[in-house]
Amino acid sequence: MQIWYNSFVTMYGAMYSYGHGLYQSYDMLVAIARVTNMIKVFHAGYVEIPVPDIKRGRVNADFGQGFYLSDNYDFASLWVRERNRTDIIVNSYELDESGLNILRFDRDEKWFRYIFSNRRSMPDSYSDFDIIIGPIANDTIFDTMGIMTSGFLSDDEALKLLCVGPMYTQIVLKSRKAADKLRFLSAEILSKETIEKNKETAAANEADYLKLFAQTMESLGD
Repeated sequence: MQIWYNSFVTMYGAMYSYGHGLYQSYDMLVAIARVTNMIKVFHAGYVEIPVPDIKRGRVNADFGQGFYLSDNYDFASLWVRERNRTDIIVNSYELDESGLNILRFDRDEKWFRYIFSNRRSMPDSYSDFDIIIGPIANDTIFDTMGIMTSGFLSDDEALKLLCVGPMYTQIVLKSRKAADKLRFLSAEILSKETIEKNKETAAANEADYLKLFAQTMESLGD
């Protein structure tokens, strides 16, 4: 009887240890999944924004109305235009993408048509998504003198020009559900030295872009 009892205790202990190990492993996997779904994002402007308003943005912005973010700190801080007597502030956040309906674009015809539909203030065809992620149309950050929207280009030509130059990604929160998944971390005021350095970098990037843009424009007539 004692032998049977000792065997039972040993077996139960082994089963408990195995089950407890699985439970701990499950907890670890859940924690890893949460970390995997978390990304750090940035929004640069002139005010601190601890709680974003997704309805404040322009309806005719490239991805429609929403709160626009970047996952690249350098890009976020680089393209904010300087204003007299106004600080440039980079807001940092943590975004939990889990449980959200996310649409991801590439530089392709679907992306192009969505951008131009929104620029014409047409109904937002993807308003049911919580987040839209995709490339920024470079004529948004570089001065192309309105060529893209002039009406003189075919869709194929406009798409080819929009694909010129570096590809930067924008992340747009489209729903209250997505905004609730955004956790404010900090707000940093850029120093005068950083702003001046950014202006020089932006000017050099724009010069390189416009040179490539002009070359692509010439090739359209070939």
